Amino acid sequence: MEFSAIRSEAERVSPLRDAYRMEMACQIIHDSIHHRPGWTQEYVLRAGGVDVGYGSVAVGGPWKGKPTVYEFYVFEPQRVRVFELFRALLDASRAKMIEVQSNDGLAALMVHAFAREVASHSILFHDVLTTTYAPPGANFRAPSPSEAPNVPTDQLRWHGVLETEGRIVANGGILFHYNPPFGDIFMDVDEPYRCRGFGSYLVQELKRVCYAGGYIPAARCNQDNLASRRTLLKAGFAPCGYMLAGQVSV
Repeated sequence: MEFSAIRSEAERVSPLRDAYRMEMACQIIHDSIHHRPGWTQEYVLRAGGVDVGYGSVAVGGPWKGKPTVYEFYVFEPQRVRVFELFRALLDASRAKMIEVQSNDGLAALMVHAFAREVASHSILFHDVLTTTYAPPGANFRAPSPSEAPNVPTDQLRWHGVLETEGRIVANGGILFHYNPPFGDIFMDVDEPYRCRGFGSYLVQELKRVCYAGGYIPAARCNQDNLASRRTLLKAGFAPCGYMLAGQVSV
């Protein structure tokens, strides 16, 4: 049987990506780059002349000059042929790197089979627990336009600030350039107020805002950032995967 990866327009792989998103049922970290002109190349995977999946290769932005496979999906009945199909994708795209989520079981298998020096560089989190933590004297609210000058007015509802001792000591928000219905929570606490529980309280309240708006909160942090990891865990998040990256070796 012949296996091939054919360069394709985004419209052709769109139904395949819908199937991938449904099967993943979680935040897909690199989802947004499909919509950034010049950042990605799409390939239809074929076995015996029949479309059986797709692969996505990042070629722009941070990946310029080092084409990187970041999505790989094959219909379940054809997964006995995944190694041949992935090999076809690497040959057609001339990818140098593979960067995928460990909670994407099929792609994670490929990075370990076809790459060397595989390493993780961030931890992915999903929400598992509703918390009711509240540091004494802390108040969470949406920012005013003057407090978030770089945020469009219609987006202020997705941001928050934390006040205590008469001043704003932390701020954060929710990003929605991932696959619906997931929102990615971020936050920052002023240095003198860190390690006092304010970050966890802010994340907890941003989770609430996210759910109230009809979205599902998610988060990630650098695996070496112990403080952020503790903050997310205290706010009810639990680790669900890693971002894995390696150099194509075979």
